[in-house]
Amino acid sequence: MTKVFIDGSQGTTGLRIFDRLSARKDIELITLPEDLRKDLDARTSAINSSDITFLCLPDAAAIEAVAGAKESVKILDTSTAHRTSEQWIYGFPEVFENGYQMVKNANRVAVPGCHASGFIALVKPLVDAGILPKDALITCHSVTGYSGGGKKMIAEYEEDGRPFIFDAPRQYALTQGHKHLKEMKAITGIENQPVFCPIVSDFYSGMCVTVPLFKQQLNNADINDIKEIYKNKYNGPIVNFLDEIGENGLISANGIKGKDNMQIFVEGNEDRILLIARYDNLGKGASGAALQCMNIMMGTDVLAGLDI
Repeated sequence: MTKVFIDGSQGTTGLRIFDRLSARKDIELITLPEDLRKDLDARTSAINSSDITFLCLPDAAAIEAVAGAKESVKILDTSTAHRTSEQWIYGFPEVFENGYQMVKNANRVAVPGCHASGFIALVKPLVDAGILPKDALITCHSVTGYSGGGKKMIAEYEEDGRPFIFDAPRQYALTQGHKHLKEMKAITGIENQPVFCPIVSDFYSGMCVTVPLFKQQLNNADINDIKEIYKNKYNGPIVNFLDEIGENGLISANGIKGKDNMQIFVEGNEDRILLIARYDNLGKGASGAALQCMNIMMGTDVLAGLDI
């Protein structure tokens, strides 16, 4: 029986992890009474009593929690605090050679950011293959459900009498300072941060990340070469390349809401190519990715507790 503690179980990601683990027979959940939920000593004791701990905390609190943790405790951090740290494994095994083994052997795993997951899934294989130059100037836009903003944004969108501007998609991070940019650059190996345009819209969960490319940006490659790379790399069980979207020339960002998988598409034409990743911002973009990594670290079925 694996002992698991969720530090920050009241947030959106933590609650979803808690709900999934509560239904499992191979997990013993360590919990704290409400009055000790934010007590550092109590939290540290719970962490060090666990086999695996999820950190669903702000960055500063996650760093504080790790400082008191034993090296033997396996930690999965869902904050941005450790995603580019050389001492931590980035928890997206599909994009790395031997990625599953890297996660399995790790005691410190940083769970990817939601927007970053789609961008990295699309860009890293092309950089690794040498067909997209590392110095390429890249644009990315990402449409997400409002649950990605946490409890505060959820309450704003679901409040009676909310402002009319919430009815339409809203672009944010207009100063190009989004917190995911650092990992988007570091994990893909590109030299320049992309122009990144995240958009929150009036649906609960789901995400569609698009990276447009001109053929001229590629090194002696075309749209079919990209499809072949994705086809060989993303063939399940969680990330899959699909030949067709099948939605009459459209794609909905909430097409696989509530699921923990990711779909990869290549659209466009020979000259202007669209790389597309669709998934749930709370699934493969957050708690689903964290649970997948936990399963790998435990050596159990990678799909245990996931909804694919």
